[in-house]
This record gives sequence, C-alpha cells and structure tokens, in this order.
Amino acid sequence: MANLAAAKKKARKDIVRHEVNLARRTAVKTAIKKVLVALEEGTDAATTMTLLREAESKLARAKGKGVIHHNTAARKISRLAQRVKKAHGVEK
Repeated sequence: MANLAAAKKKARKDIVRHEVNLARRTAVKTAIKKVLVALEEGTDAATTMTLLREAESKLARAKGKGVIHHNTAARKISRLAQRVKKAHGVEK
C-alpha cells in the first residue's frame, strides 16, 4: 500500500480510470457487435450505416482518450466499413 498522500491519491485515481476505460472498451465492443449482427441479419442499409457511424464515433473517442491504439481503431473502422460496403454496396 502507498504511504505518501500523493501515492494514495494516484492509487485512487488509477481505480477510477480503470473503470472508465473498461466501460469505454466495452461500449466499443458492443457497438462493433451491433454492426456485425445487423450485417448477419440482413438489416437495411440505412440502419446499418447508422450503427456503423456510431461504432466509428466510439472507436474515435476511445482512440482520442488513449484507451486503444490509433492504428487499432483505424483498422477496426476500415474492416467494418469494408464489410458494410460489401453487404450493401454503399459508402459513407
């Protein structure tokens, strides 16, 4: 356990940051899953595009906050967009 006041405060902040980052990572995974499920179910293009935009937004936010690496975010966005384009023939 930390002895100094500053070290104790850092330990508290680390716990809060961990919870926030975990929630953000989970939200990203959920958004990606929604797009993939919509593609499997054959949902219309407009709904799928809305879900894709939401997933891109969450990925960009996580990237900006340093939760995930920027190349990881770019790769995931690219692959999702490719799958949507292949399924519906539409681009952003």
